[in-house]
Amino acid sequence: MIRDLYYPIGPEDAGLTIEQFLKSRGCSKHVIIQTRDAGGITVDGAHAITPQRLNQGETLHLHLEESESSPGVVPSPLPLSIVYEDEDLLVVNKPADMPIHPSQGNFYNTLGNAAAYYFQQKGIPYVYRVINRLDRDTTGLLILAKHGLSGCILSRMSAERQIHREYLAIASGKVEESGTIEAPIGRAAQSAILRCVDPEHGDRACTHYRRLLYREDFDCSLVSLKLETGRTHQIRVHMKHIGHPLPGDFLYHPDYSQMKRQALHSHRLDFSHPITGEEMHFTAPLPEDMRWILTSSADPWGNDF
Repeated sequence: MIRDLYYPIGPEDAGLTIEQFLKSRGCSKHVIIQTRDAGGITVDGAHAITPQRLNQGETLHLHLEESESSPGVVPSPLPLSIVYEDEDLLVVNKPADMPIHPSQGNFYNTLGNAAAYYFQQKGIPYVYRVINRLDRDTTGLLILAKHGLSGCILSRMSAERQIHREYLAIASGKVEESGTIEAPIGRAAQSAILRCVDPEHGDRACTHYRRLLYREDFDCSLVSLKLETGRTHQIRVHMKHIGHPLPGDFLYHPDYSQMKRQALHSHRLDFSHPITGEEMHFTAPLPEDMRWILTSSADPWGNDF
């Protein structure tokens, strides 16, 4: 993967060292050192060192190049639904039954394998960097960084809650019209997987929800959810906590009469582009196995689910 970035130096940046300037643009120390050691930092065509101070009118060139792909991610010919792609990132719509990362028992069936295959077919080395996370059976939008700089900026944005996500879920029963769930989440006793509401030892977890529609014939609600925190299984645990678990959730509500997986979908992503700063907005409609919740009438909220 190769990416060239050119930065004209204006009066506001004159006098900064190259390292100071690059850090102000989101570069991590690791990316700066890696690029410097590869000879990828030049000023007006001449190789430069990071303590060098910049002058107005100069052009700083950052040449990012990765010649090897992630060694532990085997390319596999799996579907990769790309919603958006540019030189710095991809936004993909993940299907159900697809883990994010290769792991024991999942060496060839993950999103990482699908991405590795996609770039292999283009003849482009690719280091797999997925920014946000979804459980194996949760569908919807994910961001993949295409190089180290976009990766470190997007990771920081994610940690600082600057990537805004909206989920759609089907919940059992008639959920209240709107509300906020403030309930700490921790590990369930004697389980490495299960989470539970734990007021004493759990970490802060906050979920905002809004009921979009209720189907009396199924006794289920379509709910929009936004997270202030990103705890493991947060939506699934919180919705069970308020008495409205997600149908098909094998961990927290194993009722498969309406769904064969947890009825949860990452519907919307909003964030600033890591390189250009442009505001980015993406949506992915409900997958087919969740569309039974929709009525045949027009959606009263005016949304495209």
